[in-house]
Amino acid sequence: MKIILSTVAVLALGTAAQAETLRLLTWGGYAPDDVIAKFEAETGHTVEVTKSNNEEMIAKLRATNGGGFDLAQPSQDRIAGPQAEFGIYKPLDMAKIDTALFIPSMLSATEGNTTVDGAVYAVPHIWGTSGLVVNTAMAGSVKDYTDLCNADVAGKVSYRLKRPTLIGFAYAMGLDPFAAYGDEAAYKDIIDQVEAKLVECKAGVKTYWDGGDELKNLMRSGEVVASMAWDTGGWQLNDDNKDITFVAPASGALGWIDTFALPARGRADEAAYAWINFVMQPEIAAMITASAGNFTASQGGDADVDEALKAKYQASFPQAAIDNIKWYPSVPAGLEALEGAALDRINAAK
Repeated sequence: MKIILSTVAVLALGTAAQAETLRLLTWGGYAPDDVIAKFEAETGHTVEVTKSNNEEMIAKLRATNGGGFDLAQPSQDRIAGPQAEFGIYKPLDMAKIDTALFIPSMLSATEGNTTVDGAVYAVPHIWGTSGLVVNTAMAGSVKDYTDLCNADVAGKVSYRLKRPTLIGFAYAMGLDPFAAYGDEAAYKDIIDQVEAKLVECKAGVKTYWDGGDELKNLMRSGEVVASMAWDTGGWQLNDDNKDITFVAPASGALGWIDTFALPARGRADEAAYAWINFVMQPEIAAMITASAGNFTASQGGDADVDEALKAKYQASFPQAAIDNIKWYPSVPAGLEALEGAALDRINAAK
């Protein structure tokens, strides 16, 4: 009997004899227990997960000069700048990645956005958007980011003190922050305008949320009726209250792609490549979508995704809203320091 092995199976067998521990620095929901169990059973590798976010990932990798982890999942706009400034990643060996598993356009876009000095530093994994989560029965006036400053919702709005808030408010104010990425002075002028607006609006903010669970509880209780948040958060809340849903802002939702990148001093590269190829298989990708709530860059990975989630996505994103998504480009070195200083001042303002 002739047995034909898939690319992933061949890679798995190749590493099983030299089992490694994969130290994965990722987001909540991206490495669910059932996927880890299947990977460990099929490859012999083990997986240790540390949950994080973009700011913490960069800080952890900077503190160790790219050590402590074997695979990280920063957003694609957090690769080229930090790499040029801090050297915290190492180039991918694309020959070890089954590129046929990826949606070609997303693979090409991420390769383009994460190429430094001719080397590719990341491939795409999960994508989605941030915009507005609104209780439409109680905050029908909120159609764009700056509507969170409206008098009729004062004291009942929330957002994070993170860079997406700066970017979103800039677009809603008629500014184009991404177009100014190449001009630090022009970008600082935009951030200064947004800072002034957010300080002006601060009195109407119920709280600045940190975690998704915190925001969901605020929305469920009615303490908050509108917020900046991710699309999946709105869709999950919609299961409990049909009045709450994700709304693509009039000035455009902010689109992101979280990637796979190799930390500069990672020591389990073979396990890292095996994990990438394993989770990009369509059937595994569907399991991750069920866990994270976001779609992946897996070719055909949406085939087994829950129909209800597809329906919510389509309701939030008519074609015009999709065409209006503002996709995060790579962040030039130095700009995040400007943003961080502005966020600190907003937080400290009375």
